[in-house]
Amino acid sequence: MALAERNTTGRDISSGAWWDVTRIPLSFWVGAVVLLILPLIAGDFILRQIITYAMILGMISLSLMFLAGYGNMVSLAQMTIAGVSAYMVAIFGTSAVDTISLGWPWWAAALAGIIIATIFGTLTGAIAVRTEGIYTIMITLAIAAGMFYLVRQNYTLFNGFSGMNQVGGPQFWGINWRDPVPLYFVTTVCAVCAYYGVIYVSRSPFGLALQGVRDNARRMGALGFNVTAHRIAAYAFASFIAGVAGVLLVWLNGQVSPGTIGVGPAIDILIIAVVGGLAHPIGPFLGAILYVLLRTFAIDVLVALGLGGERFQLLIGLGFLLVVFFSSDGILGLWKRFRERGNRDPLTGENRDA
Repeated sequence: MALAERNTTGRDISSGAWWDVTRIPLSFWVGAVVLLILPLIAGDFILRQIITYAMILGMISLSLMFLAGYGNMVSLAQMTIAGVSAYMVAIFGTSAVDTISLGWPWWAAALAGIIIATIFGTLTGAIAVRTEGIYTIMITLAIAAGMFYLVRQNYTLFNGFSGMNQVGGPQFWGINWRDPVPLYFVTTVCAVCAYYGVIYVSRSPFGLALQGVRDNARRMGALGFNVTAHRIAAYAFASFIAGVAGVLLVWLNGQVSPGTIGVGPAIDILIIAVVGGLAHPIGPFLGAILYVLLRTFAIDVLVALGLGGERFQLLIGLGFLLVVFFSSDGILGLWKRFRERGNRDPLTGENRDA
C-alpha cells in the first residue's frame, strides 16, 4: 500500500505542485536576493575578480565534490578538464594567435569546448575507475601532469608556453558578455544550475545507486548494478560541469596558458573542495570564496604587517590549516557545530530539537 509523503506539518507533499513557492526554504530567497543586488553594491573588481572567479572555481570544485562525496572517487584532473575546455574555446574560436584559432562563432566554440572536455573527462574516468583510493588519485594526477607538459611543449596546437591570448567572448544583443556585470550573471546562472543539478542527480535513481556503489560496490554488483558504468557516468557528469566552468574561465581571463592547468591549480581545486566541505554541494563554493579572498588580499595583509609579500602562499596555507584543524568537515563542519551550539539548551546542554 502506497503511503503519501508528508512533511513536518503533516501536509501531503507527494501530490503537491513542484512550483509551490511555500515549499521553497527561506535561505533560497535570501541567497537569490543577495545575488541579484550584489552588482549594485559591489565594484567591478569585487564582482569580477572575487565573486565571479570564486563561482567558477566553485563549479570546478563542485565537480570534484560530486565524485568524491557521492562516489568516493578523488580526481585531480578536474582543473585539467576545465583547462581542456578553455583551450578548445581558444582554438575553435578567436584569439590573438590567428594561425591556430579557427574563428568559429563564440557559441560553437563554447559548445565544442564543453563536448570535448566532457569526452576527455569521461575517458579519464574510464581509466581511473579501474583503481581505488590512492591509485585513483595518482592516475588522475598523472593525467593532469601529462596534459600540462603536452600543452606547454606543443606550439602547433596549443602555442606552447605562451598559451592563447585575447580569446574572444560572447557578444550579442549589443552587450559584451565579458563585461563584469553580464559575465557575473551568466556565471551565477551556470553556478546555480550546476548546484541544483548535483542535488537533483544525487537524489535520482542514478545518484542513489552511485552512493550505494560508494558504500559497498561488491553488494551493488551482486544486486545487478554495473558498478563500472555508474562510476564512468559520474565522471561524465562531473566533466560536463568542469567543462562549462572552463568556458567561463577563459571568458573571464581572456586567455589560457599551461599555468592554468598545472599541477598546482589541480591540487588547489582539491584543497578548495576539502576546506569547503564534501558533505554538501554548497561546500565547494564556500571553499572557493575563502581561497579567492586569501589569494587576493594575502599580499596586502603581509605588506601591512611589514612582512614580505612573496610569502602570501604561506598565509593562504595557514588559513586553510586553521579551518581543517578546527573542523575535519571544513567550513560546513564549522557551520554545523555553530548551529548545534546555538540550538543547545544552556542549562541542560541538550539539543532543543531532540
